[in-house]
Amino acid sequence: MTAAIYITSLAPSSGKSLVSLGAVEAAASRTANVGYFRPVIAASETPDAQIEMMRRRYQLSQTYEQSFGVTTQATRGVGHHVPPELVHRILTRYEELARECDVVIVEGTDFTGASAAFEFALNAEIAANLGAATVVVVPARHDGTQQLVAALDAARLGLAEHQVTLFGFVVNRVPDAERQTIAEAVAQADGTPVWFLPELPELERPAVSDLTAALGAEQLTGDEDSLGRGVRNVIIGAMTLPHLIERLTPDTLVIAPGDRSDVLLLAQASRMESDLPRIAGVLLTGGYQPDPIMLGFIHGSGSDSVPIMLTDRDTFETADIISRTRGTLESGDEARLDLALRMFQESVAVDELADRLIATRPDQVTPVMFERRLVAQARSVPQHIVLPEGEDDRILLAAQRIRLRKAAELTVLGDREDIQQRAERLGIDLAGLNLINPSTSSDRQRYADEIQRLRAHKGMSAETAWDLAADPTWFGTLMVQLGDAGGMVSGAAHTTADTVRPALQIIRTAPDISVVSSVFLMVLPERVFVYGDCAVLPHPNAEQLADIAVSSAATAAAFGIDPRVAMLSYSTGSSGVGADVEKVTQATAMVREREPSLLVEGPIQFDAAVDPQVARAKLPGSEVAGRATVLIFPDLNTGNNTYKAVQRSGGAMAVGPVLQGLRLPVNDLSRGATVDDIVNTVVITAIQAQRLHEDG
Repeated sequence: MTAAIYITSLAPSSGKSLVSLGAVEAAASRTANVGYFRPVIAASETPDAQIEMMRRRYQLSQTYEQSFGVTTQATRGVGHHVPPELVHRILTRYEELARECDVVIVEGTDFTGASAAFEFALNAEIAANLGAATVVVVPARHDGTQQLVAALDAARLGLAEHQVTLFGFVVNRVPDAERQTIAEAVAQADGTPVWFLPELPELERPAVSDLTAALGAEQLTGDEDSLGRGVRNVIIGAMTLPHLIERLTPDTLVIAPGDRSDVLLLAQASRMESDLPRIAGVLLTGGYQPDPIMLGFIHGSGSDSVPIMLTDRDTFETADIISRTRGTLESGDEARLDLALRMFQESVAVDELADRLIATRPDQVTPVMFERRLVAQARSVPQHIVLPEGEDDRILLAAQRIRLRKAAELTVLGDREDIQQRAERLGIDLAGLNLINPSTSSDRQRYADEIQRLRAHKGMSAETAWDLAADPTWFGTLMVQLGDAGGMVSGAAHTTADTVRPALQIIRTAPDISVVSSVFLMVLPERVFVYGDCAVLPHPNAEQLADIAVSSAATAAAFGIDPRVAMLSYSTGSSGVGADVEKVTQATAMVREREPSLLVEGPIQFDAAVDPQVARAKLPGSEVAGRATVLIFPDLNTGNNTYKAVQRSGGAMAVGPVLQGLRLPVNDLSRGATVDDIVNTVVITAIQAQRLHEDG
């Protein structure tokens, strides 16, 4: 039977969307088939933003139509009593989704349509019919704790009347100074959990898209990313341009009449000129259409075009609505979502919640599950990772994501002033990040001495070592070598050779491993494979192939994958002959000799390695055939093309390359790496550092 948890509230703007996000996050880390369902959504020509955000962020397989029961059109005029046919329609739609899921998070109604009494009864009726444990979200009240206690008591009694299981209460937006007083006042005599979410101004700030929706404004320019950015300040652009510039701060929204072409020009310039704070957007009032030539110029800037919105409202009414608009999680701002999740995970018993959600834990692993399990593993024992490429915006954006998730402690190398200026322009908070300029660091001489010591046999001079110690990649490598960091990630702006060469010369390979190699973690819809080597060694000999297999098995184990190693060839068993087959045969024998407890099979063909039916025909009785998790390719040509073919045509997520064989963790990025790629690689490096620490 599908497990379900119901998230409801007693009033609008309670924060239940945040709790729903946290619940989906918890479920997605435990099971492959998570569903998200809303019983009632607003009747609108545009899709429900909360549903679309959940489907996008967690890659939910459900369609939009499967994600809700009815629209508010079906609830109009029904009075205080819930018609059975309405509940039936909602449950029918829910059951269509639930048949495909292990757990469904149900987010209740918004209390913005019918009466509050009707909506509470509807939520209770649905939760009762689902057999769902229910979480009630209540905002901390500014009129005293007695009213808050009364609200919780009313919710408890109301749910009991409908025979609904109460899982717990979440009190949202609790001021730090009042937390203890509120906690003592609302403590439940029967031990029902009560969790408290703090009041965070960052989550209250609306995004440009939130303000556009609140005003019913027309969007003239701007892409999804720019509309999702939070607004930190609002200025009415009634003054001349020089005075306006003096008042600008990063992510300011400017309110101005549509005929102020100079304001539009300034706003677009802020996206292109590093000396100007980046303007979040311009809201044009009075219904005045902007100059077509100016609008065309902004459109022509592509992804850097500043968001321009138009409303018929006057300036006073516009400013009043903006002042009363709260931020939402549907805006698509990834930093806001990460902050919200971090706050939720620090405040709520997430493991208890996840255990209640999941009745059984399927064996299959989806990309969403795998990514979130990696983050959770990295966060369990945070490691210190150094990023030498602080001059790259992608590194700074990734660093912010990692900091918000608390997946690692980070040091970013580069010119401090330059990094701070670009971070301000990008709207990134550098708090919690360690910034070091290698050229001026007090550690430069210590690192230079270490370089000269390790390279003395090559005639390294003190002057050359001093120069190398100022290079960020060498500096980062020395941080890892001397224990000042647990691992390094580089390559977004440098070649693989630039990253690997210092590591080979300073850190060197692990004991009993002769070569550095790589693997990709290939995340398919229902399982994860380890592919090696796909990025480093063009033509490994038998001994090197054995090294790759041993290293790859260790990498698989570090990421929670039970290693069953297939040494791939065009021949299975003794069906073929030739030099290539003989190399794989010899390598397999070496692996068995070095690691007697490791399950390994070879030579074996790809289909026999992964398909149980083929395995029974070609290699019956094998403990690996048909069940392989680690696939070792005979050469780089085969490995590189196979991983790309599976990635592009099979819809797999390829995480890597993960370097292996080094004594300490260093990983290389593609120069085309996305922010997500960088985040994943840092998390992987942190887990590698954890494993080394555990092994002593």
